[in-house]
Amino acid sequence: MANEIMIKEKNRVALISVFAAVFLTAFKIIIGYWTNSLGILSEALHSGLDLLAALITFLAVRIADKPADRDHSYGHGKVENLSALVETILLLITCVWIVHEAIDRLLGGKTHIEVNIWSYIVVITSIIVDFSRSRALYRIAKKYKSQALEADALHFSTDIWSSAVVLLGLVGASFGFYSADAIAALAVAVIVIIVSYKLGKKAIDILLDKTPEETFSQAENILKSLKEISCFHDLKVRDAGANTFIEVTIHVKPHISIEKAHEISHFVEEEIKKQIENCIVHVHAEPETHETK
Repeated sequence: MANEIMIKEKNRVALISVFAAVFLTAFKIIIGYWTNSLGILSEALHSGLDLLAALITFLAVRIADKPADRDHSYGHGKVENLSALVETILLLITCVWIVHEAIDRLLGGKTHIEVNIWSYIVVITSIIVDFSRSRALYRIAKKYKSQALEADALHFSTDIWSSAVVLLGLVGASFGFYSADAIAALAVAVIVIIVSYKLGKKAIDILLDKTPEETFSQAENILKSLKEISCFHDLKVRDAGANTFIEVTIHVKPHISIEKAHEISHFVEEEIKKQIENCIVHVHAEPETHETK
């Protein structure tokens, strides 16, 4: 039942984000061409890629929640991490176009734009919608440890800052400083590059099974606190989508029965699961020796 609720919540928030991205992209394209504002057009492209990212996220969360099967014995969770990496690439593509157009306008002197009430309406509307969607996405992403939804939330939150920069550019253009629009577009690109780096690094780390230091330390402290085991070694921790996989070898007193060793192993697994969410634990028990004391 809990799993069904999780799937429904993740799918719903992802689908609503798709519709929000469609609305913002269309609105920005219309106003951007009407006013000849590079800032708004760059935002339109950004929102267009956000739409593609939202579609990828929607598909990713649906696939990632599928149970493990013969071909994917560890589940499909890394589809979310792959989705986040693809979204990073889309963000960087946005930057290339924005920087090219902004520099072309600044060097070529093509900086005149028409600023009217609709220029402000589209940007302010974008900020309101982006704020609403990013909060909803972050809430569900944190609740279910979904990197795909986190990446989508990052797209929308990036739009908030970039739209604010474009808004400043429009204000500058209203006072005759038309270069402010192109400069604002360059500022958008800088913001997107910074966000892309952070998002991409996190996705690559998980895809390459880099040990999550915080979770590793948490698991290590739990094991050290258990009096039922003599010692432990070969602790391995990795993330895959919403799940964390933990493997460890523990040492128990010699001459105890296999049944008792199994009981202790099960106890260790449950203690770790109590403190680390969405955790799948595998414990291997070995008899204590003089070397391991």
